[in-house]
Amino acid sequence: MSIALYRVDERLIHGQVVVGWGNQLHPQRIVVVDDELAASSWEQELYTMGLPADLATEFVDVAAARARLRAWRESSEIVVLLTRDVATMRRLGGGGILVGEEINIGGIHHAPGRRQVLPYVFLSEPESRELRGLAGEGVRVSARDLPGARRIPLEQLALPEVGA
Repeated sequence: MSIALYRVDERLIHGQVVVGWGNQLHPQRIVVVDDELAASSWEQELYTMGLPADLATEFVDVAAARARLRAWRESSEIVVLLTRDVATMRRLGGGGILVGEEINIGGIHHAPGRRQVLPYVFLSEPESRELRGLAGEGVRVSARDLPGARRIPLEQLALPEVGA
């Protein structure tokens, strides 16, 4: 089945992903792409506590994810791929590696320098620029917290470019 969902969500593995998207997509594997988390077995254990036993999880850094992306795409497993932030998704998908795919923005919370664009999405200008960069490489970018929610396209999501 391949990768059914590419999602940016600061909380990574949580109820919306496991229950909301999981009930819709029925993934067999969750791949978390995060350089720091890939190196921390105790944090990985925290994220996987309470997950169904038949749901495989994998924590990899960006370089390993880029190397394994093709295998996950061609896998018979249904895979959900998560990153904690826009910058990591950009590093994963940069250079056209995600052409034709769709990235779901699921939850980016308030922080200094970010402006609210949806109740569950706050973006900084650099994050908006990164999302526009992915879109410029042929990636569809939209936001939806849950599968039944309305898809919000990038045009309604990204902050306007400075000087535009």
